[in-house]
Amino acid sequence: MAHMVETMAYAGQLPWHGLGTKVSEDISVDDMMVESGLDWKVAKVPSFASFNGKEIYSGHDMLIRESDGMPLDMVKQNWNPVQNADAFDFFREFVEAGDMEMHTAGSLQDGKKVWCLAKVKDDFTINGKDLVESYLLLTNPHMYGRAVDIRFTPIRVVCNNTLTLSLAQKGEYQVSMNHKKAFDADEAKSILGIAKGKMETYKDMASFLSSKRYSQNTLRQYFATVFPNQNPKVKGVGFNPALVSDFDKYASKNAKLAMNVVKTQPGANFAEGSYWQAFNAVTYMTDHVMGRENDTRLNSAWYGVNKTKKVNALESALAFADAA
Repeated sequence: MAHMVETMAYAGQLPWHGLGTKVSEDISVDDMMVESGLDWKVAKVPSFASFNGKEIYSGHDMLIRESDGMPLDMVKQNWNPVQNADAFDFFREFVEAGDMEMHTAGSLQDGKKVWCLAKVKDDFTINGKDLVESYLLLTNPHMYGRAVDIRFTPIRVVCNNTLTLSLAQKGEYQVSMNHKKAFDADEAKSILGIAKGKMETYKDMASFLSSKRYSQNTLRQYFATVFPNQNPKVKGVGFNPALVSDFDKYASKNAKLAMNVVKTQPGANFAEGSYWQAFNAVTYMTDHVMGRENDTRLNSAWYGVNKTKKVNALESALAFADAA
């Protein structure tokens, strides 16, 4: 398995990133934790430094994976690790009640990021044929300064694009809990209010985008906005991406590629000519085209620059659609 991903398991069809070991579709929470290689505990031990032959306490502690002694990160004394089993408990009653299904789980960066994706049984379609499924992504980072994170993550089925909806500026689609107190799965559920109502909000946005048409001029402007050319010489030109000549000369490589992807992506004929199609060209590129390896795409799509790219792409698509 590729270097960014340490362990991973998936239930059902092969996920969009193409990684992991297949397990039973009706797998339990506990079995998913075992099959994905996450049934280990984290210890917090004092960290010492050597000085003039003496061991001196550094004032910080080290997070250690108990199963193999792997050091995870240096933390302050008031930082409490959330055990993987405690984090997975968030899903337990929903899975046992049949409201969710375990989908994928694994670890990235030598165990520093542990995550689990569960499918919520609340789907919708755009124009009667473009299916979008609802998921919850829980991330338990064994890293200082990172909070336990529960995020609403719709996935467009036709192309397996992760339509990551953090929208953290309003805190509406994301829950974060710090490590300075014990993680409480019940508290997380009450804060989240769970994803079914959120899906309706996203459905409204997707339907709005599918109803608004772009012109070739505004499409070039949209992709130039989402994938700006970072070359300082180009920034100083002040080119107009609506003009074919300017776009061909000054637009970034990814902006030009997007003009082709918008027509060739899976499901390109769904809501053809709409900002929903344009937005999904961006998510398809970030999840399936940009980056050299599937594991680095996974990390970037959920936690890195491409996560931010997709949020910005959605906001830009809504703005362009509103002006259409």
